[in-house]
Amino acid sequence: MPAAEHTLRILRYLAGRPAPVAASAIARELALPRSTVYHLLRTLALHGFVVHLREDRRWGLGTSAFELAGGYARQQPLARLGRPLVAALSDRLGESAHLAVMSGGDVLYIVEERAPRRPALVTDVGVRLPAHLTASGRAMLAALPREQVRALYPSASAFPHRTGVGPRNPRELREVLRDVRTRGYATEDSEVADGLRSVGAVVRDHNGWPVAAVAVTWAGNDVTETQLADAVRSTASVLEARLAH
Repeated sequence: MPAAEHTLRILRYLAGRPAPVAASAIARELALPRSTVYHLLRTLALHGFVVHLREDRRWGLGTSAFELAGGYARQQPLARLGRPLVAALSDRLGESAHLAVMSGGDVLYIVEERAPRRPALVTDVGVRLPAHLTASGRAMLAALPREQVRALYPSASAFPHRTGVGPRNPRELREVLRDVRTRGYATEDSEVADGLRSVGAVVRDHNGWPVAAVAVTWAGNDVTETQLADAVRSTASVLEARLAH
């Protein structure tokens, strides 16, 4: 029982940090023996719940922790709170809108609202797509600590493509995410499906951690990116406020 309690405390501590931390800091903050912390971290790393950033000598959450977050999201809270907001967004703009969460290096769509007479999309509920190609994924990746992004995308082999467009290596992804942080929202153009564009905005929890993203997808030039981005960011902010309560 003590080991299980210590493990949960470590995971909760890492989830509340804005960036990966040193094992010594974990031991100090949680008043645990260093040997215990190192043993538990190594076990967690074997199962993907934490990652060890060797160059920085720090530890952060791993992809299995994201899987747990995605599982929680699928069990209603985010979907229940987000569904009416995403539906209202789609109705207001006349475009298809969706809500997604991170699941490892993918995004997982948990709410999908299809606007009438708009192009068919691949982003149905339960569908996974590579996060680096989607506006939803980029919005969340840009809000993650850079060390965490580096752990998810260590080399060019971690960059699958769908249409031949999009970042192909860590350097190109860093440039994309830098633009997202500068604009305050994410975009993609024909990287998921030819002729379709999307804008997305991150949804953070009370610790500032990216738990989801709201996005809108459209075709053609009859609406402006800025107009859609403002509406998406507004919806994301409302969802953040509801999650806080």
